[in-house]
Amino acid sequence: MNSPELAQIATQLESPDLRDRMLALASLRHVEPNDAVPLIKKVLDDTSLQLRSMAVFALGIKPTAECYGILVQILENDPDYGIRADAAGALGYLEDKRAFEPLVRAFYEETDWLVRFSAAVSLGNLKDPRAYDVLLQALDSPEVVLQQAAIAALGEIKAVDAVERLLKFAQAEDWLIRQRLAESLGHLPSPKSVSALKYLEKDSHPQVVEAATISLQRLEKASSQN
Repeated sequence: MNSPELAQIATQLESPDLRDRMLALASLRHVEPNDAVPLIKKVLDDTSLQLRSMAVFALGIKPTAECYGILVQILENDPDYGIRADAAGALGYLEDKRAFEPLVRAFYEETDWLVRFSAAVSLGNLKDPRAYDVLLQALDSPEVVLQQAAIAALGEIKAVDAVERLLKFAQAEDWLIRQRLAESLGHLPSPKSVSALKYLEKDSHPQVVEAATISLQRLEKASSQN
């Protein structure tokens, strides 16, 4: 995108009309990160929470050297829990291993479940095995969504040692938990994973059955390649 077009977007981001600002921010999806981030920063403190949320998310998918620091600052200091959750999620998109420590702090210290959920999901996105103990703790959370996030993330970090703990969710009442389990086990090759997936193939919910079948195929393919 050429300079006049970028200048036009910059002007539109300062419009008093929220719709104009949102359209301008959305148009940055086609702009290179180094050109986009200075413009994204213009609306990080916007009066609209919706626009701020979009801007924080955009920092996760337009990575430059400064995005990590900005997102950590937002995660640790923003007064709005929704924006802090957005920052935690965006840090996962960056896939920067430096985010491990701030995400773990957010998981342990945050009081709002949405921020803790985003932190757990992002710990999975980082694919950092150090997240193992944190995610095991999340499995015991009273919040079902945190359990879902932890089940998925343990698969992402290839935590085969967690299979035994995960199997207790094979008969969970929430079918979404059973689906997450089926998906996760596809990344955790072990005889117990195969047995559990064969059990989940007979589940009452079609999406659980489909996820179990796909995971079994994944494990079989991985086994044949070894």
